[in-house]
Amino acid sequence: MFLSNFQDALYAIPSFLIAISIHEFAHGKAAHLLGDPTAKSVGRLTLNPFKHIDPLGLLMIALFGFGWAKPVPVNPLFLRGNRRKAMLLVAAAGPAANFALALLAGLGLATFDLLGWGGL
Repeated sequence: MFLSNFQDALYAIPSFLIAISIHEFAHGKAAHLLGDPTAKSVGRLTLNPFKHIDPLGLLMIALFGFGWAKPVPVNPLFLRGNRRKAMLLVAAAGPAANFALALLAGLGLATFDLLGWGGL
């Protein structure tokens, strides 16, 4: 079991919600910037976690450390330029956002540690 007790789940689930929301928003924003209005038209171009969360996927994350969110709809026919390259950029946007979020979190934790506010 990924989370060993209920208290761990209470602490971890908000971070999962934030990470999943940013990940899916990044896919939608990349598609929108490349000309696809689909994510915006269905209300998925938002950081609201309730628009992105799949309840079963969230439960699986809490239980096993692996889950999923609702995929952001993308219509390649709307993408400008080379569609294969555009789809690659849209697909890479989510993981890139997670990487950036991890860097920011790591820098924040390192800063807290340097200032003596650590304890982790």
